[in-house]
Amino acid sequence: MALPSPVVDKLPPIVEDADMPPGPQINMNAMKVMAVLYSDTTGQQYGLSLSRATGIGNGTLYPILDKLEELKLIQACWEEIDPRVAGRRPRRFYTLTGEGIRTFEAARAALFPPGLAGVARA
Repeated sequence: MALPSPVVDKLPPIVEDADMPPGPQINMNAMKVMAVLYSDTTGQQYGLSLSRATGIGNGTLYPILDKLEELKLIQACWEEIDPRVAGRRPRRFYTLTGEGIRTFEAARAALFPPGLAGVARA
């Protein structure tokens, strides 16, 4: 069971409700995390790699991951390794669910309509 996420819950949505399609409202930091997961083809994104890719610190990142998992926008699984052989603890890998992909694409489209696609990449 995920703990309440005051960091995520208190942040404003990235766009106004009227501009967003129905579904969960996500803030800019959650959008950054989802963007990294959306572009990942390896399925090997874990906490530290997400923190490095997004610039979001652990104290903010893990509540976001908990919230996204609670909303079923991402799923997580533990790496299957022997810690003694690998010399480190197993990593928890995160991937977007189908609903997470749809939510990210809808939020991205609301933020960057087709006519602004070039601006978003600039």
